Amino acid sequence: MSFDGVYSLDAVTLMLLCALVVLFLAYFRNGAKTHVELNFPPGPTPLPIIGNLHLLDLKKLHLSLMELSEKYGPIFTIKLGMMRVVVLTGYETVKDALISHPAQFAGRPHIPIFDDLMQGFGVALSNGESWRQMRRFTISTLRDFGMGKKTIEDKIIEEAHFLIKVFESHKGQEFNPTIQINAAVGNIICSIIFGHRFDYDDQTFIFLIKKVDENTQLVGSPMVQLYNALPILGFLPGSHKKMWKNQTLILRFIKEFITKNYQTLDANDPRSLLDVFMLKQQQESGNPNTYFHETNLVFTIIDLFGAGIETTSTTLRWAMLLMMKYPQIQEKVHDEINTMIGSERFPRTEDRKKLPYTDAVIHEIQRFANIVPLNVMHSTTEDVNFKGYFLPKGTPVIPLLTSVLYDKTEWENPNNFNPSNFLDADGKFVKRDAFTPFSMGRRACAGETLAKMELFLFFTILIQRFRFQVPPNVTNLELTSGVGFISCPKYQNVCAVHR
Repeated sequence: MSFDGVYSLDAVTLMLLCALVVLFLAYFRNGAKTHVELNFPPGPTPLPIIGNLHLLDLKKLHLSLMELSEKYGPIFTIKLGMMRVVVLTGYETVKDALISHPAQFAGRPHIPIFDDLMQGFGVALSNGESWRQMRRFTISTLRDFGMGKKTIEDKIIEEAHFLIKVFESHKGQEFNPTIQINAAVGNIICSIIFGHRFDYDDQTFIFLIKKVDENTQLVGSPMVQLYNALPILGFLPGSHKKMWKNQTLILRFIKEFITKNYQTLDANDPRSLLDVFMLKQQQESGNPNTYFHETNLVFTIIDLFGAGIETTSTTLRWAMLLMMKYPQIQEKVHDEINTMIGSERFPRTEDRKKLPYTDAVIHEIQRFANIVPLNVMHSTTEDVNFKGYFLPKGTPVIPLLTSVLYDKTEWENPNNFNPSNFLDADGKFVKRDAFTPFSMGRRACAGETLAKMELFLFFTILIQRFRFQVPPNVTNLELTSGVGFISCPKYQNVCAVHR
C-alpha cells in the first residue's frame, strides 16, 4: 500500500497543516529571545501556538487577568496565541503608564477583528496623524454642537419625555427596556451627528442600534478572541463572521445617509457633525494627503455610535438593576431629589451640587458596573523603559480597568455596591482619583462630558418619575454580567411603577 493511499489529504487539511508548521517555525524563531533576555515583565510560561490561552477564561478574560496579577504582580506578560501582551493592573501602575507616559502608551495595536472592521480609520482604533486629526475634529465639533452646554441638555430632557411615555405605557408591568434606552441615548448622539432624532418605532433606526449593540457584545465573545489570537482560524464559522456581516449592514446605512445629506448641505448653515465634516472635506479636496475623506467619516460615525450609545445605555440599565436590588438606596435618592427639586420640574445639570447622595450613587453605579472591564487595548509608540522593564515599540498593552475600579488599595470592599465611596463624613460628595470608567490619558473617552450629563439627567429624571421594582416572579436578583466587550447585566427586565 502506498504512503499516499494511507495519508491522502484534502486541500483544507493540507493548508491547515502547512499553516501550523509555519506557526511553529515562527514561534521557535521568535522564541530565541525569551522574556528574560528582552527584559519583559514576568508571566506564565506559554505553550507553542496557543500561548497562554489554556489558562484564560475567554468569556471573562478580565477576571483571569486579575487572578494572574495576584501571582505575577501589577505588570506581567501573557501570550494570546502568537501575540505577546503586557498587562498593567492597579491604579498606580495604570496611572503611571497613561498619565505619566501619555505619548509612549497612546498607540493602538493591530487586532485582527478591528483591522477587519475598521481598517485603521475613525477615532477609537486609528493611529498617528489620522487619529490626532480625527480626535481633534471630533472633540471640537462635539463641543460646538453642545457637548457640556445647555443646548444638548435641552435635547436630553426632551428625549427623557419620550422615554417616560414608553415606560408609562407598560403600566408598572414587567418589560425589557434595553431597546428603548438604547434608542433614547442613541438619539442624543444622532442629534449631533445627523442633526435630528429618530422615532422609537423607526425600524431602520432600531435595526441600526440593534446591530451596533450586537457587535459590541460579540467583540468580547470567545470565538472573536480566539480569532484575534489565532487569525488563521478565520475560515471557521462563528461570531467573528457575524460581526463582518453586521458591519456591512451598518456601513450601508451610514453611506446612504451621507449620500442623502449631500443633497441638503448648506455651507452657510451647518446643522450637524456630518455637515461640518463634509464642508471640511470640500475645503481639502485639493489635498491628496487629507484625512478628511469619506472613509474616515464613515468609521468616525461608527465609533461615535458605539461609544456614544453602548456605554451610557448599559450604565443606565445597571442603574435600574441596582436600584431594584437596593430599594432603600433608591428611595434615599428619590427623597433627595424630591426635597431639593420637587416633582414640578425635571432636574438640570446645575442641580448636581444640590444632590450629593444622588451624585455618589451615580458614580458608584459606574464604578461597580465596570462597563469596559478590559479597557481598549493600547500599544507602545516607541521603545519604553517602564517599571524596570523594556517594552519595545509596538508592544500591545492592556491597562486593565477592572483592576483600577476594584483596586483594594483604593476602595473599601470594592466588590460591594457602596455609594459611601464618594461621600465624606458630612455626606458631601468627594471625587476619587481612582474613578476612571472613561479610562485615562490621551486615549480617554472623547465623549466623557456628554456621557456624564446623560447619565445624571436620565437617571435623576427616571427616579423622579418611577419606582423600579423587581418583577414578581424573581426571587433572587443576581448582579451578574453576560459575555461581551461591554459588561451588560444578565438580567434585563424591570417594573417601572409611576410615582
